[in-house]
Amino acid sequence: MTRKTAPASEPAPKKKSAAAPKKEEAAPKKEAAPKEEAAPKKEEAAPEKEAAPKEEAAPKEEAAPKEEAAPAPAAEASPAAEHPPPAAQPPAPAEELAPVPTPEGAPAPAEAPPAEPPAPEPEKPKGEPPSCPLALAVEEVSQNSITLSWRAPEQTGRAGLDGYVVEICKDGSTDWTTVNKEPFLSTRYTIQDLGSGEKIHVRVKAVNTHGASVPASLEQPVLIREILQLPKIRLPRHLRQTYVRRVGDAVNLMIPFQGKPQPEVSWSKEGQPLDSSRINIRTTERDSIFYIRSAQRSDSGTYQLSVRIDGAEDKATLDLRVIEPPGPPENLKLVDVWGFNVALEWTPPADNGNSEIKGYIVQKSDKKSGKWFTALERCSRTSCTISDLIIGNTYSFRVYAENACGLSEKAATAMGVAHIQKTKTTYQPEKIPQRDMMEPPKFTQPLTDRTTTRGYSTHLFCSVRGFPQPKIIWLKNQMEIREDPKYIAMIEQGVCSLEIRKPSPFDGGIYTCKAVNPLGEASVDCRLDVKVPK
Repeated sequence: MTRKTAPASEPAPKKKSAAAPKKEEAAPKKEAAPKEEAAPKKEEAAPEKEAAPKEEAAPKEEAAPKEEAAPAPAAEASPAAEHPPPAAQPPAPAEELAPVPTPEGAPAPAEAPPAEPPAPEPEKPKGEPPSCPLALAVEEVSQNSITLSWRAPEQTGRAGLDGYVVEICKDGSTDWTTVNKEPFLSTRYTIQDLGSGEKIHVRVKAVNTHGASVPASLEQPVLIREILQLPKIRLPRHLRQTYVRRVGDAVNLMIPFQGKPQPEVSWSKEGQPLDSSRINIRTTERDSIFYIRSAQRSDSGTYQLSVRIDGAEDKATLDLRVIEPPGPPENLKLVDVWGFNVALEWTPPADNGNSEIKGYIVQKSDKKSGKWFTALERCSRTSCTISDLIIGNTYSFRVYAENACGLSEKAATAMGVAHIQKTKTTYQPEKIPQRDMMEPPKFTQPLTDRTTTRGYSTHLFCSVRGFPQPKIIWLKNQMEIREDPKYIAMIEQGVCSLEIRKPSPFDGGIYTCKAVNPLGEASVDCRLDVKVPK
């Protein structure tokens, strides 16, 4: 141990002295194995940089981290390895022998723990391909191309949509060819370089990272030829909503269309062929006429018109409803009679005439006259209350149902009758509590200052309340005005007035109105100025 550590302590070991111990250690291989395990890690770190990665390559030895932790001797040896003197070249075989114990020592230690198998990675959830594109249709056909359009699929998957792939196949063949090299995101595509007169089957797939969707295909092959005008149905405005007719009415509809060359026109009812015994179809170059001589409720339904030129097609839907008056209401009952009121209840008719019930009409009839009078119109509920009946009369009731076609032919009549009986009543006057109305005088409107001209009569006004009615006293400059023909005092409904007839400057001053009753008194003042005109 002492002999091996001595070279490590030398500050500048020569290459010959460093190579000599390596040869001695390499010669006796059996003795070197235990000594290398017990030897300090500085000697193992002393060899050049090439030996370091080989020792690090054995992860099972416990000494691997210690060898990495001794970079100082390796850094000292690196200059010698970069510029070796001529005398240092012979020990090269000894440097190659240094890693020899490593392969022999690798299987030797039995205490090394076995390598743990790598942990399995969690499986990623598998995505789903998108759903099928929708509404694939032919927009335009030329002599050597087809223009297609469609709508995006309802489901694009978690990964999103990468695009669409268009495929074609000649009629009579099963070999499908992809037209576009890479998926695209547009929902419109033109297939070029097609042969005139060929019949081509077309389909479109939606694609994402998890695969392709079920293809959307055209029902019929497309004939490649020039279409001068695409088929187009011009459905009249009044046919774009439900077309209502009554039972027995004639149905005569003309629906124009366009297209060149002459398109193929076909009608169907809810996907089934039309009944030619009831419905007549006449088609010209510009329109198609739908005719029923006498409509029945069985003619109601949804009709489809299709105009097609090769693969290009336009469709229109016609919703026809044939209605008739509803049946009568059912189970009309006289529920209750009280005072001059009657309560009725019933159930809707079994047959609504193929139209929604808008309301009910309730009628009444008294036994004396026998005539029917309408009590309620458009009653929206199946119950009602009839009021204001005449006392002493006996009444019968009936109810009609009403829809868009009109009233029901028959009415539902209540089984019983309602007799409005006289009731004995006694008048009981309302007891009003007595209130103390006594109140001292109080002016609600005071006197206001006035200015008048000599010779022009003027009035002073104020209002007072109190109970018992107060006595009114007028004063001028604190002097009571008595029976003087120049002054006229009046009181009416609590309004007090004092007329001063043809006043002179002497009549100016302070006027006071005083109200007195047994509970007290009150007074108000004002000033009167009389001017003399110049």
